[in-house]
Parts: sequence; structure tokens; C-alpha cells
Amino acid sequence: MPDAIWIDRSEQLQELAGSLKAQASIGVDTEFLRERTFFPKLCLLQLSAADRIWCVDTLRLANLDALMPVLTAPAARKVIHSARQDLEAVYLTARQVLSPVFDTQIAAASIGLKPQVGYAELVKTLLNVTIPKGQTRTDWSKRPLTRAQLEYAADDVLYLGDIADQLTQRLKDLGREHWVREDCLGLEDRQLYEPDPAHAWARLRGIAQLEPQARARARVVANWREKLARQRDLPRSWILADAAVFAIAQTDPTALLDLDATLLEALDSASDAELTDVEPVQDLRPTAAQKALLERLIKAVDERAAELQVSAEVLAPRGELKALAMGKRDTHALTGWRSAEIGTRLLEILP
Repeated sequence: MPDAIWIDRSEQLQELAGSLKAQASIGVDTEFLRERTFFPKLCLLQLSAADRIWCVDTLRLANLDALMPVLTAPAARKVIHSARQDLEAVYLTARQVLSPVFDTQIAAASIGLKPQVGYAELVKTLLNVTIPKGQTRTDWSKRPLTRAQLEYAADDVLYLGDIADQLTQRLKDLGREHWVREDCLGLEDRQLYEPDPAHAWARLRGIAQLEPQARARARVVANWREKLARQRDLPRSWILADAAVFAIAQTDPTALLDLDATLLEALDSASDAELTDVEPVQDLRPTAAQKALLERLIKAVDERAAELQVSAEVLAPRGELKALAMGKRDTHALTGWRSAEIGTRLLEILP
């Protein structure tokens, strides 16, 4: 393995940008911390191209401005494994989304490997190389990094180009390049990394089981928690645990004297519209007829997945099928490449 080039000065970053300009493919990985914060703290950015590896010390550098034109240039694909969290960490640091993205996990699933295959497993499967994983619990904010830590960080981008080439060839053979292109393009949507706090209630599992007024209050509380967590850069659960959100939602808030004053104010100032029933959510229990319809949809997806030799989850996750059975039509299974592969069959089944 080539030694990683350590980048921690602005002039080095400029030189790196120049080195990457002519590359057609750039491997990308990140190391970040998030246990004690709302936003990921980007600690290291690893890049690979043309048999070279760079480790960019994002803690020492003031910004990544010099590098971003290269990392967003359309001429070079950015190869990332399970890209969403890496893209988020870079976006929240540089306010730009890397593009175009080739996610090797998405590509692997599209040729028939398991949908959540890990990087080390994929390297073993495609290249028969074993990657040691001894630094998975490293505190990447500490400096200096040890030799073992640097080798671990470098390994995470060392094989990206090789596995991307193999996956691309297999996708070409199967005629599925457009599958990966469409799904990866969806990762470039900025709204993924800056979601509206007003939609934070959708993270609450079981919210649909609440009574209408309680469900509406839970929505207001979730919105308040999301905004405060962002403002203070703290995990949501450090602001208010999910269990507490439900407890407040099911109780008259005015009876809870120890509530945060800003939360009481948020509940008190909520409009009548905010404190009425929210739109239907997916975890409502289906009727008997809807359950029967769901089983037919699942069978259709399973049969088509077997024909294509991919996981059914690649075509349509069970959650999407449940939503379809319960009347929702705005789902990925009915759009893009999935429309031709499974969407038409599903529409034939739907009433």
C-alpha cells in the first residue's frame, strides 16, 4: 500500500486540487464523530486517485474551498461506499454536495449482492483482499494519528477504484448502469442533509398510534426538539428522549411544571392547524383488505427480484409496499428505472 500523503496546510490543499484535476475517478471516504453532537464533526477526508492516497486534516484546515471545485466537477466520478453519511459530513463542512457520485454499495446491490454489504466484505468478495478493521472505535479528533490509524484510513479508499471498475463492468453486462446512476443522483439532493425541522415528527416510531390531538402535540414537540438540537449542536435524545416526547404529547402540557419554558411557549403558541390531526403516516395498521393486498404486492416483488437475481429490497422495501397497499402512490417503486422493472406490475395489482 502506498503511504498516505498528509495534508494539513492550505498550500498543500491547493497542490492536491491541482493533482486531482485531471483524474477521471476519485475515491472518497471520511472519518467523523457524532456521539456528542447533532452535526457530524468531520475529522479526516481521505482521497485516492492514480495509485496515490491523501489524508486531509479537516480539523487543521480553515476550509475545503480549494478542493471543492474538483470534488464537484462533472468530469470525475466520486467513488464512495455507502455514501450518504460521508456526503452529509462534507456538505455540512463545505456547504456543497460531492458530484457525480458512484456509490459502490448501491452498485453492489444492483448486481445481486446483499443491499447493505460492507466495504471490507465487498473488497474480499471482488478482490479477495482482507482488510483489517482494528480502528473502528478510534477517536479521529485526536492528533497525531498513529500509524495504525493512518493505515486504516488509507485502506478505506485504497480499493475503491478497483471495485468500482469491476462493478461498472458487471453493470454494463447486465444493462443496469442507469439503475445506479439514478439512485446515486438522488444522493446529491441537498434536502437530504438539511431536512425541514417541521418534518422531524416522522422520525417518531409509533406516532400513528396516538390519538389525533396527542399526535399533533408530538409533532410540535418534535419540531421544537429538532430546532434546539441544531441550535445547540447536541443529539436529539440529549434535548428530549423520544419517550418524553410521547409523554408530553399524551398529557396536558400545562400540568407539567418542569417543562422547558421554550417548549411550553411552542405548545402554547401553536396554531389551531398545528394542533389538529396530522396527515396519515405509514405506521398505521392496515385493514384486512389492505393486508391481503400487501401480500400480493410482496409476492410480485419477490418474484421479479428472483428473475433479476437481486434482493427484493432493491426494487421495493416492505415499507414502501405497505404504503402502496394503504393508498400512497408517491413511492420510488413507481418511478425511474423501477417503474419499468416492477412499477408496472404493482400498478396492475393496485385497485
